[in-house]
Amino acid sequence: MTTATLPTPMSETRTTSTAYRMAGTAYGVVVYAIFAATLVYAIGFLCGFGVPKTIDGPASAMSWPAALGINLALLGAFGLQHSIMARPAFKRWWTQYIPASMERQTYVLATCVCFAAMFVWWQPMTGIVWSVESTAGQYALYGVRAFGWVFMATSTFLINHFDLFGLRQTWFHAKGLKYEPLQFRTPGWYKRVRHPIQLGFLIAFWSTPVMTVGSLVFAAVCTVYILVALVLEERDLVTYFGDDYRNYKKSVRQLIPIRKR
Repeated sequence: MTTATLPTPMSETRTTSTAYRMAGTAYGVVVYAIFAATLVYAIGFLCGFGVPKTIDGPASAMSWPAALGINLALLGAFGLQHSIMARPAFKRWWTQYIPASMERQTYVLATCVCFAAMFVWWQPMTGIVWSVESTAGQYALYGVRAFGWVFMATSTFLINHFDLFGLRQTWFHAKGLKYEPLQFRTPGWYKRVRHPIQLGFLIAFWSTPVMTVGSLVFAAVCTVYILVALVLEERDLVTYFGDDYRNYKKSVRQLIPIRKR
């Protein structure tokens, strides 16, 4: 659930070492490939197809409280990593120890590691919360879920998909150039909703014809996390973009694509 990014403090400029640039380029490309594979696997994991283990797989052999505790720990680890590493103060501290040109890629890689841990250690909780019996209703919800994933993915390209996941930073590093932060803009449906990426995730998480206890835990915790994380993110965006973002908040809603008066 990667969000729109704030620029990383970039102290590196043109580097004379070809080997250094090649290593950084390889790192960025490999991390992006890992991200792409993780995203595809995550969709299969959450939707219940095409992967060895899914969120609603065979019920865990452990007790219900133990399974819940493990699942909450996995979600908590993801939330802490995703939020703490995105804060400007952490970036300023972190880039004292790693090249600034590789900060975003490292953030994406850490997110993939958290997802991988979830894929391995998630404990399915198979009690049924709701189940839509009609075929038409099932297909309708599958369609809405697919729309959520597509809406999320296309939203990343509207702002700059390759900057969001580190490839643009890799390109600047490969050229030995100083990174150029993106300017504030509101393309496409960013004119209707401030956070379409997160909206797409929420649609995908909740639009299911069969909601198990495990899926409900995942969807509910992720929803709370998104709402809290957006408060922190928007505080940083206001600090960085100033009145541009304040005015944007006044005219466009956070997650509901209905215009404000």
